[in-house]
Amino acid sequence: LEALGRPQDRLPPVIHVAGTNGKGSTIAYMRAMLEAAGKTVHVYTSPHLSAFRERIRLAGTLVSSRKLNTALEACEKANGGIPITFFEITTCAALLLFSEVKADYLLLEVGLGGRFDATNVIDHPLGAVITPVSVDHTQFLGDTLAEIASAKAGILKRGTRAVIARQPEGALETIMTEAESLGLTPFAAGIDFDGFSQRGRLVYQDDRQLLDLPLPALFGPHQIENAALAIAAIRHFGLPVSEDAIAKGLRNAVWPARLTPLRGALTDYLAEGQELWLDGGHNAAGAEALA
Repeated sequence: LEALGRPQDRLPPVIHVAGTNGKGSTIAYMRAMLEAAGKTVHVYTSPHLSAFRERIRLAGTLVSSRKLNTALEACEKANGGIPITFFEITTCAALLLFSEVKADYLLLEVGLGGRFDATNVIDHPLGAVITPVSVDHTQFLGDTLAEIASAKAGILKRGTRAVIARQPEGALETIMTEAESLGLTPFAAGIDFDGFSQRGRLVYQDDRQLLDLPLPALFGPHQIENAALAIAAIRHFGLPVSEDAIAKGLRNAVWPARLTPLRGALTDYLAEGQELWLDGGHNAAGAEALA
């Protein structure tokens, strides 16, 4: 990045998102809400589902193969043959692209952990979001919830705001301790805000207001938590998104392979009354939510 002229210093306001599960869904809600409010949004997520281009969304549109190839070639040239991981060089390419295209906001998802992740090069993000933390990638992040939570909390920065999802007890304590050391008071689920399903609606409540909203487009009780986290981030970071835009974003959010019902030729092989659904849950907490 230094050799590329520090593109990370020429970005729109950044919302940095870490956590074990729910990062992609929370970003999908925030993006849909911001776009419903007429804002242009860059998005960086991983991994991709079927095409690498899905990881990089420039002002609302997936990056073209031509633009992506040009950015990757620039990064390889700047890197000069020094050893570098796949995620590091593709993150450099994404940040370079984000710096070259105008947008109102960048939603930036951590790849692995947080503190030592390649995305953790933003000195002054608009805010940080930490989704639920659970045991995953123990070979890199540690064997205990406290160790893993400490890695995730590494995206917190002094002088910025933070919104925290409902956490297991050990994880929340670690995140709060990290925040306190930086002089931050996080906006935390179950303490400062909450969301729940009631009579076919999503009810969101924080210290300022109660909102009566439609249920999110994504299926599953865990999506109520993700949607409430996205709403809390939009409101706590002071983003110019109306209640109508929040409602529209909840209805319009798209995030494939998250408890997605499948249609088409494959269903011809099902017995009567059977359905076919697809989900990308790949760790214990994800399997529990799926079950």
